[in-house]
Amino acid sequence: MPNVVVIGAQWGDEGKGRIVDLISEKVDIVVRYQGGNNAGHTIVIGKEKVVLHHLPSGILRDGKLSVIGNGVVIDPKVLLQEIKELIEAGHTADETNLKISDRTHVIMPYHRAIDLARESMNGKGKIGTTGRGIGPVYEDKAARRGIKLADLIDPDALSNRLKEVLDERNAYLTKVLGGDPIEFEEIFNEYSKYGEELKKFSCDASKLLNDSISEGQNILFEGAQGALLDIDFGTYPYVTSSSAGSGGASPGTGVSPTAVDTVLGIAKAYTTRVGEGPFPTEISGELGEKLRQAGGEFGATTGRPRRCGWFDAFALKYAAQINGISSIALTKLDVLSGFDKLNICVGYKYKGAELSSFPSTSHVLDEIEPIYEEMEGWGEDISDAKELSELPAQARKYLEKLEEVTGVRIYTVSLGPSREKIIFLHELFS
Repeated sequence: MPNVVVIGAQWGDEGKGRIVDLISEKVDIVVRYQGGNNAGHTIVIGKEKVVLHHLPSGILRDGKLSVIGNGVVIDPKVLLQEIKELIEAGHTADETNLKISDRTHVIMPYHRAIDLARESMNGKGKIGTTGRGIGPVYEDKAARRGIKLADLIDPDALSNRLKEVLDERNAYLTKVLGGDPIEFEEIFNEYSKYGEELKKFSCDASKLLNDSISEGQNILFEGAQGALLDIDFGTYPYVTSSSAGSGGASPGTGVSPTAVDTVLGIAKAYTTRVGEGPFPTEISGELGEKLRQAGGEFGATTGRPRRCGWFDAFALKYAAQINGISSIALTKLDVLSGFDKLNICVGYKYKGAELSSFPSTSHVLDEIEPIYEEMEGWGEDISDAKELSELPAQARKYLEKLEEVTGVRIYTVSLGPSREKIIFLHELFS
């Protein structure tokens, strides 16, 4: 079986957790490689609904090892609570099935304070962050003033690192952003305790993963957010702070890119976006609200209502190109039941001219005129279909058109949140 990278092919919230949970049965290790607890991966097992924020979605599979890679940023308090809740729900989440890279950077209280203060100041220019300190901790990582898990689990190292960075962070927080300072003793005492609890999970994850590959084990690399939120190739500046595309899997885990065999993109049968930023196919008014309610489009982490729109094949084709996506797992096709007409965006026009490539600036995307192909909808409830042939003709034509205009084959079609509500069209693992 191959080593596979799973990424969101849109603006996030595509159902990655549900698909990772599904295919994790066929791999040995699931490793999360970027993002933080601004991600929310929802998995439904029978009547149980589990929302994961830090933990890889494979944590719910018995006999599988879950790894948090160095490209992820962790909030120790939130992570420990997540582990506790999972154990209380009857799942295993201990050092036998969970490992965390000692190079993973840690979200500190001043990161959250900076994040919230900035968004408050920016008003109309805000990015729409979750306020969890994700951007500021990645900034500190790049500025070489970050605190890693290796520091957190060593009280002397934590003390030294905090003394080196806290004065500067407090100066910025108070004098520039008008916030309150963070006290050294309070942070040190609280976070030292978190370090003690997390120490048993800490390891050299790069060595662990590379050794496992050498022994013939297979790895599923799990991304968070989506390709169009990538720090380099997304709709900048309305993006996340990490490499959310497939290219982030290597630096986010310490595994060579040559070890990756295939990239699976996850996409909804329509498009959604949370937060600010351009959204060419967004549907406003009553129709947009109908789609939001039918799809339950509210953030798993924040509860924020998601903006909803038609399937953007032009954007997905771009995401597939830059990430090497070979197959798509399509989710929530059942949500489109009851719509008389469906639109698929097959191109963009800007100032009357059709574009040949995806725009690199948000101000251009704000003025895009989508080029749509209209498709017939269907009224039947399709959630119980077990085979492609059981779908109405209009639904099958819709899938065929998506493959045609994106140039990417559809691997699976999801018809509901539970594990069994899925149709496989091709084989991913051989």
